[in-house]
Amino acid sequence: MTHGRARQILPGWLVRHVYHFESMIEDSVGRFAARLPEGARVLDAGAGESRHAAAFERQRYTGIDLAIGDPNWDYRKLDALADLEQLSFADESFDAAVMIVTIEHLKRPGRVLAGIARVLKPGAELLVVAPHQWEVHQAPHDFFRFTRYGLEFLLREAGFEIEELEPAGGLFRLLARRLLAAVTLLPLWLKPVGLFVFGVPALLLPWLDGLDRNRDYTLGYACTAVRH
Repeated sequence: MTHGRARQILPGWLVRHVYHFESMIEDSVGRFAARLPEGARVLDAGAGESRHAAAFERQRYTGIDLAIGDPNWDYRKLDALADLEQLSFADESFDAAVMIVTIEHLKRPGRVLAGIARVLKPGAELLVVAPHQWEVHQAPHDFFRFTRYGLEFLLREAGFEIEELEPAGGLFRLLARRLLAAVTLLPLWLKPVGLFVFGVPALLLPWLDGLDRNRDYTLGYACTAVRH
């Protein structure tokens, strides 16, 4: 079950419990938007279906994407079709930027981050969300996974300083998501059994996540960085 479908049929608390990574993304984007001033110009680099545009109603939102990731997506809400390696915006023209689960789809992520740094004003913030342990998606446009150290290296090389780097849970949330993924692989006639065998542990495991203090097994990271 996708996160969007789950939000339609499940209680909110259960969605947040099971879909922790997606909920962390929504919270991170919401907090990021809330502290930006009204009228600030925000770049959403790799906006996809522009699903985060609503969070920036007080700001001037610009969503760009190459629109090749998922043939089933509706890209009509984009403000521009653009290759993130060749941003045509003027230097220092944005007050903030977000890149939400996009960096893994870039062949040259360092080059893209440097381009984003160029179009951001000095002191502007960038929010990057990146997967660490996640399945292949949007194939064949899926190239990388990132440790916290890889993200820090790429961002610093591009001219950013790290403000905050938050892991999306630890080992037990990761195990829970893997069990739920196992249910999706079962044939239809086995799914009821799979929901019991895999689904029940998937609901219980996140309660143990505090045991993984280092969060080295995390699903991904949300990182806020500041342009020099």
